[in-house]
Amino acid sequence: MATLNHLCSVHFAPLLLFLLTAALVPVQASADRTKTVEFNVKPGGVVHTFTDGIREYECSFTYASQGGTNEQWLMSVGLSDDDRLFSCTVWRPQGKSYLFFTQFKAELKGTKIEYANAYSQTAAGGQGDVPLKPEEFTVGDSTVTHTEGKFNAQLSKLTAIGKTQHDEL
Repeated sequence: MATLNHLCSVHFAPLLLFLLTAALVPVQASADRTKTVEFNVKPGGVVHTFTDGIREYECSFTYASQGGTNEQWLMSVGLSDDDRLFSCTVWRPQGKSYLFFTQFKAELKGTKIEYANAYSQTAAGGQGDVPLKPEEFTVGDSTVTHTEGKFNAQLSKLTAIGKTQHDEL
């Protein structure tokens, strides 16, 4: 298994770098291609959904959490210059969330997910991103969800990049 993980990381690292560069750091970012919106993550065990998008592409973040008080989170969505990649990142800019998530799901509409990752802590205050264990979440064609019974209730960031159905004529 370690060899497979190493093989995947070696062969997919260039693809991941390209996807992140193309989708998250466009050379000429324009207001119609990227945006970041603030929203409150609310505890109380009730399921909430926050949605935003660009053009026909949409990202929805659905969750339930317990403990603490509301936290300010951000959702950034972006569309690559060639319209082939749509990205969505949901995160707590202050770093680690103090809420306990009982569930989460990110859904990209209009795309097929090519890359996704979830983190228990985001880079803040000199600390780096801390990814969840691979068994804590599941990546499908259009969703990233917690894995029932394996997710340890800690979430501070989630990133998904999807390939659009856009084709040049």
